[in-house]
Amino acid sequence: MLVLALLAPSGDGKVQQIAATFGINWPHLGAQLISFAIVCALLYRLAYAPVLRMLDARRAQIAQGLADTAKISAALAGIEAQRQDVITDAQARATHLLVEARAMARRIEEQHTQRAVAAAEEIVSKAREAAALEHARMLAELRREVGRLVVQTTAAVAGTVLSADDQRRLAENTATYLRTH
Repeated sequence: MLVLALLAPSGDGKVQQIAATFGINWPHLGAQLISFAIVCALLYRLAYAPVLRMLDARRAQIAQGLADTAKISAALAGIEAQRQDVITDAQARATHLLVEARAMARRIEEQHTQRAVAAAEEIVSKAREAAALEHARMLAELRREVGRLVVQTTAAVAGTVLSADDQRRLAENTATYLRTH
């Protein structure tokens, strides 16, 4: 409006002279300015504002995905720490069982040499089997949990819902990878 007031024909001859020199048609210029303002307002409302909202939503979705990834990474680190604790505990138990078995074998050996040897071998065998079974059970549980977390992470990062077949295939691939490494 300030531009129109400055360019509007007034009693001053200089403005009229400049307008005449450049061939300014005041009604046509005013109509063009109003049309331009309407087009700008419509573009802002119908194009620019929705694009900005979409970009903000995408930024929020990406931030949520990163936060979810951080949570999953922390959960995986916790699971790995628990797995290490369980393995260490199982090894300590197996070692403790072996120590107890050997001590018992020595005592029995002093009393009954031949029966003590057979009993000690049986106890050591059972302790090793128990440790092996415990270790195998923990590895299987870890594989299932890691497979589940991989499926959840993949679904969260991809932003899609995985089909049952996709979830099964990812779980199998993860289990195969864990068995080989």
